[in-house]
Amino acid sequence: MTNRAPNQARVIPLRPPAGRPDPERPATREPLWRDLVGDVLRRERQAQERTLKDVADEARISMPYLSEVERGRKEASSEVLAAAAHALGLSLGDLLARAQGELVRLNSRHPGHSRTTTSSSYDGLCLAA
Repeated sequence: MTNRAPNQARVIPLRPPAGRPDPERPATREPLWRDLVGDVLRRERQAQERTLKDVADEARISMPYLSEVERGRKEASSEVLAAAAHALGLSLGDLLARAQGELVRLNSRHPGHSRTTTSSSYDGLCLAA
């Protein structure tokens, strides 16, 4: 028998939900794609000394939404990303290539994140929207 009161629920410890870090096990978090793309957009906008309003107006995106995309708070569609990139004088391919380069750079600093090899000879970027 157990030593709990008749109406007391039994507590079963659970693992952290998938995608959430285990607080007892320190691990380096791989960056999210939306964070990388947002960082690239923000750096490019600031390098051009342009305001959020200016770029949002040219891209026909609301300024608060563009701000959230830059901060990695929103997962933007490919249409929105293309519009923001074009407003900055970039192609969608340029934007994604820069984000991929940032991902490679960050992962090279964390040796635990090594690429797995596949039988495919294609070494490119794939983005599903």
